[in-house]
Amino acid sequence: MNMKFSVLGGGRWGVALAKHIGSLGNHVLIYDRNPHIVQIIKNSKNPYVSDDYLTNVDATLSVEEVQDFSHYMVVALPVQAIREVLTPMNLEGKVIISASKGLEVSSLKRVSQIIEDIQKNCQVFCLSGPSFASEVMNGLPTAVVLAGRDEKVMKELRNAFSSPTFRVYLSDDLIGVELGGALKNVIAIACGISDGLGFGNNARAALLTRGLAEMVRIGTALGAKRETFYGLSGMGDLFLTASSELSRNRTLGYLIGKGLSVERALQEIGQTVEGIETVKAVVELSKHYNIHAPICNATYKVVVDGLDPLDVAKELLLSPPQSDFENL
Repeated sequence: MNMKFSVLGGGRWGVALAKHIGSLGNHVLIYDRNPHIVQIIKNSKNPYVSDDYLTNVDATLSVEEVQDFSHYMVVALPVQAIREVLTPMNLEGKVIISASKGLEVSSLKRVSQIIEDIQKNCQVFCLSGPSFASEVMNGLPTAVVLAGRDEKVMKELRNAFSSPTFRVYLSDDLIGVELGGALKNVIAIACGISDGLGFGNNARAALLTRGLAEMVRIGTALGAKRETFYGLSGMGDLFLTASSELSRNRTLGYLIGKGLSVERALQEIGQTVEGIETVKAVVELSKHYNIHAPICNATYKVVVDGLDPLDVAKELLLSPPQSDFENL
């Protein structure tokens, strides 16, 4: 395609997307605050995988340089950092693809809402789905969904991103795709806690199923389409994140279930775990809209309030079950 893309964020996911886009003949410029990361990328090396090289990918410490590099900009930043990084930029007329998953705690907003708050007259899209950075870097088969309001631009982006091992499906449900990527992190923490407590496969299956129902209740209350949560950005990403040892959110829950504090677990993981902040926003939203969200609330009690996970699990198990068909 020989297009240009700017990428905000030199973390694993930002580099994985940059490597993939660059391998298709596009030119990519990554912005990151870390001089060490930027220098490694400038040497065409992958900062996260030894002996792995990047094609058509460069990096910069300059916000102005990455801003002016391309009409297309991928946001791969921790959600809580997006407002700070994007506020001084001028992105008028640009196409912005959010690859960040979560909700802003201070405003309870989705990423597209954050961007539209601070950057007027730009088009915002969302790329989400079951996609571990390490597997995208290795070129393993991956399917994601791109959501937005302009079908023509989405088809252009699909052509720029697609390869035999990276399939891009399109959706017009921006709200649902964003919420699926955010909410699944909370359920994944809950599943990790269950695994850490030794509750077994039956319990994890129950949490996945009822957690998906909870995602649907929250999502539809906020304007999303119900069917979106049964696709890649909902059920697909939930199953991946809640069941794999590669998942940071599931790993956080697992370590807590094994007896570590949240702070100690985060030290061991050494990376951003979006679900910690997202659960705070989700609980506030569930209160505001009077949404029944027992799994999210139980996760909040453990991760934020610091209650004993076994006590919270017992409380959750003792709560009266609703109809299995209710709100599915």
